Amino acid sequence: MNITVENIGKRYLYEWIFKKINFQFKAATRYAILGTNGSGKSTFLKIISGHLSPSKGTILYQENDQSIDSDDVYKQVSFAAPYIDLIEEFTLQEAVEFHQKFKSFRSNITATDFLELIQLQHAASKEIRFFSSGMKQRLKLGLAICSNSSILLLDEPTSNLDEKSIDWYQQLLNRFADNRLILIASNEKRDIQDCEEQLNILDYK
Repeated sequence: MNITVENIGKRYLYEWIFKKINFQFKAATRYAILGTNGSGKSTFLKIISGHLSPSKGTILYQENDQSIDSDDVYKQVSFAAPYIDLIEEFTLQEAVEFHQKFKSFRSNITATDFLELIQLQHAASKEIRFFSSGMKQRLKLGLAICSNSSILLLDEPTSNLDEKSIDWYQQLLNRFADNRLILIASNEKRDIQDCEEQLNILDYK
C-alpha cells in the first residue's frame, strides 16, 4: 500500500495544527513521524487512518497501482495508541475473539498463539478492566502488529511499557514488519531507530 498526501492541513477553530503537507509514504517502508508533544503527530495518524478528515487537501491510497476508496481503507489499517479504548468488560479471550471477527491475524496465528505471543496467556479469563496499563498496552500493540493489514500505525508505542516489555515489542514488530507500510509517531529514539524515513510535523506549521 502506498499513501500520497497532497496539501494536507488540519485546523481546529481558527488554529492550524499543520498545513501544506505533501508527502508520499511507500509500501514496505518504516517512517518516523516526529514533532514535539502537542504538535499534531497523533492528529496526523488519525487522518491517515481515516478516523479524522483533513480540513484541507486529499489523500490517495494505492495498492498494486489501483486506487483504494477511502471508505475501504480501514480494512487495511491497524492502529495502536495509548488513547485507543479497549472494551474493558471483555475478558482477554473475548477481546481477541471479537477482534478476529473484523481482522484476521497474520501467518495463520490462532487465538492461542496470539496469547502466547503477547505473553498474557495466564490472563485469558481476566477482564481487561483489571489489567495494568502495561498489560493493556501489550494487548493493543499485539492486536495491531499481528493483524493481517498492510498499513500499521503506532502512536507512542512504548508508553506504559517497562524495559522488558519494550524489548518484547521491538522483537514482535520486527517479526511482523515485512511488506508493510509502518508509521511510528514518537520522540523516543528507541521507538524510531529502525525507521528508514521521517516526516517532522514542525516543518508544516
